[in-house]
Amino acid sequence: MLDVVEVAPQGAPNKVDTSGGTPGRERWSSRAAFYCAAIGSAVGFGNVWRFPSLVYEYGGAAFLLPYLLALFLVGLPILILEISLGQYYETGDVDVFGGIHRRLRGVGLSSVVCGLMLVTYYSMLLAWTAHAFFDTFSDSSIWHQEGTVTTVQATEWFENDILGLDTVGEDQLPTRMVWPNVGYSFLTWVTVFLCIAWGIKATGRVTYFTLGFPIIMLFVFLGRAVTLEGSDDGISAYLSTDWSVLVKHPEVWPKAVSQTFFSLSVTFGIMTAYGSHCKRDEPALLNSCVIAMSNFFYEFIAGFAVFGTLGHLAWYQGVDINELGVSGFGLVFSSWPVILGMLPGALFKGVAKWKISLGITVMSFLFSLMYATDAGSIFFDTMDYYINFVMILVGAFECVSAGWIYNIEEQIDALGPRIVFSNMCSMFGSIIFACIVWFSLDNDSAVWAGCLSFFIFLGIGMLFTGYFMHKKIQDEGLGSWALRSMVYDLLFRNMMDLREDLSVVVGPLPVVWAVLIKFVIPPVLLVLFAMGCDASYDDGTKVFGHYKGFPTQPYQVLGVLAVVFALFILVSSLAAPRLYEFFTKQDSPVPQKAKPNTTLMMVTTAHDFDGSEDEPVFRATSHEGVWPPQAAFANKA
Repeated sequence: MLDVVEVAPQGAPNKVDTSGGTPGRERWSSRAAFYCAAIGSAVGFGNVWRFPSLVYEYGGAAFLLPYLLALFLVGLPILILEISLGQYYETGDVDVFGGIHRRLRGVGLSSVVCGLMLVTYYSMLLAWTAHAFFDTFSDSSIWHQEGTVTTVQATEWFENDILGLDTVGEDQLPTRMVWPNVGYSFLTWVTVFLCIAWGIKATGRVTYFTLGFPIIMLFVFLGRAVTLEGSDDGISAYLSTDWSVLVKHPEVWPKAVSQTFFSLSVTFGIMTAYGSHCKRDEPALLNSCVIAMSNFFYEFIAGFAVFGTLGHLAWYQGVDINELGVSGFGLVFSSWPVILGMLPGALFKGVAKWKISLGITVMSFLFSLMYATDAGSIFFDTMDYYINFVMILVGAFECVSAGWIYNIEEQIDALGPRIVFSNMCSMFGSIIFACIVWFSLDNDSAVWAGCLSFFIFLGIGMLFTGYFMHKKIQDEGLGSWALRSMVYDLLFRNMMDLREDLSVVVGPLPVVWAVLIKFVIPPVLLVLFAMGCDASYDDGTKVFGHYKGFPTQPYQVLGVLAVVFALFILVSSLAAPRLYEFFTKQDSPVPQKAKPNTTLMMVTTAHDFDGSEDEPVFRATSHEGVWPPQAAFANKA
């Protein structure tokens, strides 16, 4: 029988604010406003452009297998993590991860940089869309001709009249600015500024339109697409399955993961920021599931509209749907205008916050100008490829930070640095070693060799960890129960502390979520990163650094530098955390961590767990709302 006596803490514990949160912080006017903003951020070109094009390229509905696995095992858990952390710390990514550990601010900053890279070229998609829309009103537009516009005509119109690619020479280098695109890009950024300059409540109201109107238009386009001649063939192609693609083209797996990141808007700092403006007691799990499912159904339905139109175009041209010769964002710009052209009738489609917003939008506009050149689509395509690597890296480091680094100082105090770091080196060293073996071999046994090397390295590493644990038990004279307690503290304490601390504020989070964050997602993303770097063309040329054969300068250099810059931020933050201290938030509802010196619980027993007489044991513990949560440890009284 155990008698538990709570000993008074050394000083009053720091409480995590679970009620009102940060005084004066702006809140969403309602949960519906948050949904509209978050779903509106998730639903976009990634749904109507990237998702259908990936389905078109990778075996039709067969792509749904890796995509759904990525959505539920990787994308959704990271979405829950970002919204929960934002809601818990009530701040953006930089200080969220700085709150976990001062050396992790680079993780948050790299996600913000990733988002900035993305928005500079995604904004040009809006500019191209506006340019294409208004161009249809000109008398010389191909959309005024009799009959259906073919994919060849639509593609040539988009590439030459909208993008300006007709002046790009064989060297594929930019030669001029496409001034209409510069103008439409300027209008795009003016609109962005007006949407964000006046605070979160104004942004929430704007999203009622920016989400509602695209949904209405999607169903209008869908209704027209499925009534076109030949649309049945397109929809059949959409739902057909070519399972061989999943083996012949292994790059489909990292692309499926990056598509979930694109479509859910994770690893960009967006969802953390949105979550930080939620009420303190908002159910993060429910909100994340609503966002993820709304996003999936939107892009799945959009696929029917795109493929229905492609089926009609294939019927009109008398070719198979796979012979249409459209890909990438050209697939959408060759299909959606056709639907629009066939609709009946005419269809018209502190520093003050505004100063910060103005500065960001001006800077982003200037960065986006390279996409307004006649080679802008090549810049766009290149950056869209390399940003996949940045997203995967950021996602991996976010999960490592949350699952492995959270409360690591308390873990080291309890177990000692040798045990903690040997365990981390065993896990991540085995993944890196296995990837080196796997991707350095070209024969059919490469995968098996990689798996075998993983378990050999992991086994050797865990032997060292086990030795250090055994030595600690002997040196401190602990009972046999200590091994079980130490194993739990080593493997599960970080993730369980994270889950329990977040649950105090954002509501219940399942244990399986914590397991995915710590043990599943980091190794999966690291392997996918290595797989993407190792991908080759049929002639053996690596895709990384030679994407689509575009010139090394400026395209490949720019893309590789984007990845290297993200890595630099991550590494420099780990090595020199003082460089990022100016990001520290002073009014967080979560107090800064302190050394563990709080509550002790004296456990007195007639017998120890191994049945022998023993002295009382004092065990540090954590309580709901106490900061910092203490990793469990035991010492002789």
